Amino acid sequence: MMGEILVFVEHDQGELTASAGEALTAARTLGEKLSQKTAAVLVGQDAEGLGETCADYGVELAYCLTSPVLSDYGPEAWGQAIVELANQCSPSVILSVGTDRGNEVLAQVAARLDAPFAANSLQVQRGDAWEITRVQWGGSLLEDIVVDAELLIVSYTHHSIEPVLSAGANGIEIRAVEIDLDPRLGRTVIRDRVTQTEGVTLATASVVVSGGRGVGSADGFAQLEELADLLGGRVGCSRAVTNNGWRSHADQVGQTGTRIAPEIYIACGISGAIQHWVGAMASKNILAINTDREANMVTKAGYAVIADLHEVIPAVIEEVRQRRG
Repeated sequence: MMGEILVFVEHDQGELTASAGEALTAARTLGEKLSQKTAAVLVGQDAEGLGETCADYGVELAYCLTSPVLSDYGPEAWGQAIVELANQCSPSVILSVGTDRGNEVLAQVAARLDAPFAANSLQVQRGDAWEITRVQWGGSLLEDIVVDAELLIVSYTHHSIEPVLSAGANGIEIRAVEIDLDPRLGRTVIRDRVTQTEGVTLATASVVVSGGRGVGSADGFAQLEELADLLGGRVGCSRAVTNNGWRSHADQVGQTGTRIAPEIYIACGISGAIQHWVGAMASKNILAINTDREANMVTKAGYAVIADLHEVIPAVIEEVRQRRG
């Protein structure tokens, strides 16, 4: 096979996102299997200083795509910029991690190149054709597909790959590529930003304490907030909670909310419907607190306390405080 593997590396105004290490690790692993070189794709002038970080993951080449239109993130402009690069270097694979932005940009690339796009994949290999295992139905189904195409556009399921630095990392060649883009593509570029959350977010927290219908009321979340503060974490919730108006949708964990991957997820009074499980299943450890031992979240959790959360949470808070003196 000819051509290199292009990996779209996400950043936000020059700051690599949490998914960047996943994408670079996936690309390096696939490149080793296919005996192909991997090149990072960094879009926008803000990304010019990120090449050295990509080198830590074993990437030896980075393309920095610049244009006056690429002043900030815009799916059409970013997608067309990658298309222009692909037309110059004829890659065999263009990949990303299946975040909202990763899938959005690669969907633009696929449509503009009239190429197949396999989103949210777990495994990719090449025989006579591309053989791919991908996630469907929010993680409840794995689908095996065959894609017969010279160019594969693929995103890997977010949180399915552990970022691993390369032991044999060398220096990196950085190539600045000026892209001539139609100014009309700037119609979907970000013009203004408002900071809603500073510091640790629900998506990046190492500890998430979530409540479901079993919390009982909006006021019932006060003890969950207290525990999360003690543990340096964030509070989440189930869809039933947002439907009841107890918490903002911004706090919802699930398929239509935020997908999380904390070191520990403490699920309090949450039954664990499949839509919620999709958002929480990447958690490294799960502790379920519930009076129903048959609840889906309890059966899937690594640890469970079968008891009233209103008795358990205060006891945990008291124990944490005592151990901290």
